[in-house]
Amino acid sequence: MNNKRKNFLEKRYKSEKRFQLFGLASISLALIFLAIFLIKIFSNGYSAFTKTWIFVEVNYDRELLLLEENPSSEDLNNADYYDIAYQSIIALDPEVDESSETFLIEMFAYNYELEIKNYLKKNPSDLGKIVKLKLTASDDIDQINKGNYPRDIPEENRRVNNYQLKIFDMLEARGDIINTFNLSFFTNPDSREAELAGIASSFMGTLFSILVCLVFSFPIAVLAGIYLEEFAPKNKFTDFIEVNINNLAAVPSIVFGLLGLGVLINIFGLPRSTPLVGGITLSLMTLPTIIIAARASLKAVPPSIKEAALAMGASKMQTTLHHAVPLSMPGTLSGTIIGLAQALGETAPLILIGMVAFVNTIPGSPLDPAASLPVQVYIWSESAERGFVEKVSACIMVLLIFLITMNLTAQIIRHRFEKKWS
Repeated sequence: MNNKRKNFLEKRYKSEKRFQLFGLASISLALIFLAIFLIKIFSNGYSAFTKTWIFVEVNYDRELLLLEENPSSEDLNNADYYDIAYQSIIALDPEVDESSETFLIEMFAYNYELEIKNYLKKNPSDLGKIVKLKLTASDDIDQINKGNYPRDIPEENRRVNNYQLKIFDMLEARGDIINTFNLSFFTNPDSREAELAGIASSFMGTLFSILVCLVFSFPIAVLAGIYLEEFAPKNKFTDFIEVNINNLAAVPSIVFGLLGLGVLINIFGLPRSTPLVGGITLSLMTLPTIIIAARASLKAVPPSIKEAALAMGASKMQTTLHHAVPLSMPGTLSGTIIGLAQALGETAPLILIGMVAFVNTIPGSPLDPAASLPVQVYIWSESAERGFVEKVSACIMVLLIFLITMNLTAQIIRHRFEKKWS
């Protein structure tokens, strides 16, 4: 009998050991895949946070600009800067011929004339002087400078020809090509040119959408959770509501996109491609998650607290609002932030309501057209240029930081409130 018991215990211990090993192996495998994903994203996207500039000597000739001695800001704004911009770039190669002038100009972003103009508007005292400015390099030159384009392949297979490589090497040798932090990635809206494209529009669109989602979903979900858990009678009707809330939490997000398109836009006539519609659509998707979290938090409040409040003469409403709700708020807030983080990463509903449109302006309110960070990733991923490849990964990095921050905030809030009420 003792031997049988001993064998049984040994088998049980071995099975527990195997179970622990399987658990550790699963966690290790998940961490390995996560590390591979993060390394891949970082290796492709870190270069998007730097930008290539080319120094050019610009002669702000008053005669070429057709400006008087003391021009007004309006005069500076209306002046034609093409000639001085053209001459400044062509002067980089004294031996350039007509057939190569276009190649020389193509080494710069198409807004080089605007950059020259904006400098003079900020520094009107430099009119009539020769100033060394840094102008944005084109996407191809930027990728060459970052080492993302191979140079040892036939010219016909390269986006940068031999002449441009020669000028690039000459400028780099004399220190006229620099690489700095790419602030424009965070301040510029989207663009068809990779070197000028930024996430400002999609970031603000995401921010407005999440704020609208929070304003609509949080109060409705919390009030619904309080009613269902504390006041609603237990009958078949409330059971039916509870089942449907649980089912809605599992509905694919694209269905809510169809709902937003069919109801909010087609019936109520709300403006298409705006964070207002996107936020309301996401709030419909987030409502079940927050309701379930609010009810679970209320259910976790010790019954003794409610009974003590009632015994002291408090009404049902006072007991709920003054005791149960404050105690359940940590869990409710955690569920809310996790629900918002889930909404932050959604793409399908926003595509259906038109937030996939190309928007090259930064929205100032939820009523202005905008994209979102997940949709921006989708848009850039369809572009074949190498510059957009790195920006897709960089945008994913920003989105991951946003999500990690929201989840960390949820944990901090939960921990801090639980310590307060413990």
